[in-house]
Amino acid sequence: MPHVQEPKLIAGNANQPLAQAIARRMSMHRGKKMGLVDARVERFNDGEIFVEVFENVRGEDMYIIQPTSNPANDNLMELLIMCDALRRSSAARITAVIPYFGYARQDRRTKARTPISAKLVANMLVSAGVERVLTMDLHAAQIQGFFDIPVDNLYASPIFALDIANQFRGRMNELMIVSPDVGGVARARELAKRLNAPLSIVDKRREKPGEIAEMTVIGDVKDKITLIVDDMCDTAGTLCKAAEVLMENGAKEVHSYISHGVMSGPAVERVTKSVMKSLVITDTIAPTQAILGAPNIRVVPTAPIFAQAILNIWNGTSVSSLFEQDTLGPIYDGMYAAE
Repeated sequence: MPHVQEPKLIAGNANQPLAQAIARRMSMHRGKKMGLVDARVERFNDGEIFVEVFENVRGEDMYIIQPTSNPANDNLMELLIMCDALRRSSAARITAVIPYFGYARQDRRTKARTPISAKLVANMLVSAGVERVLTMDLHAAQIQGFFDIPVDNLYASPIFALDIANQFRGRMNELMIVSPDVGGVARARELAKRLNAPLSIVDKRREKPGEIAEMTVIGDVKDKITLIVDDMCDTAGTLCKAAEVLMENGAKEVHSYISHGVMSGPAVERVTKSVMKSLVITDTIAPTQAILGAPNIRVVPTAPIFAQAILNIWNGTSVSSLFEQDTLGPIYDGMYAAE
């Protein structure tokens, strides 16, 4: 591979604000201006996607910033076609920066005659020419094993820990971390360990998909400030119901920290009318105007950690070092004080 001089960023239409924020952060870290590669990603009248790159990328280390969020199929195809365009333009290495990895919920066969779509998407990305994937909070960690290329899975929990330490300063001893289901215990436990806080679980039982029959709180949440932690919020039905159950069990306040704000359908309205005092999401998925206008929804940025991760990949240094508070704190300096 030829010597790579500079990392170069290119972005699809899925989350332009995040891509531009990453470029600004990398400019600040490196002390020199970095912008997005000039390109156009357009559609023909029948919906076909067309990509044209206007800059020379031969021998360059390319990073495509494109979450595969709603509309998932369009954004996925944009990513694949951009990758093909770069590969055919002799880019030295192509890294797919996928802040939100769509189809991740389909990571196993839950019943007969169903697909494992996450594996299919992994195969498509590799076939298109992706040589490395950088993402955040995969729905299931085993998805990393679907790829035969390096996968760097960043975590939102260190960012959330900084935010919680800032927002609940002086009340940290009242906190209780809550997993909204048994499957998310590992994620909640990791954040609880960072904050030295106790852990509780909301056990939910379904009679049939989409309908929650019963919710039970495992652990004493009475007079606690409860923080629900999960990787994604789609329609927010389960989340709002869990918040109600926690309040019924004596919780003083309910807040939620969710990595990916999918927020489809009635989600924003449900959260606004719920008993939750706040819902904190990241900007891995571009927030809508409804989300930005909701009084109890707050968005925390991921551009600082993605920018540093891209620079670490480019210069061959550790990405996992960003999971440590001592390393992440200075990256978010000015927003949160390192605790």
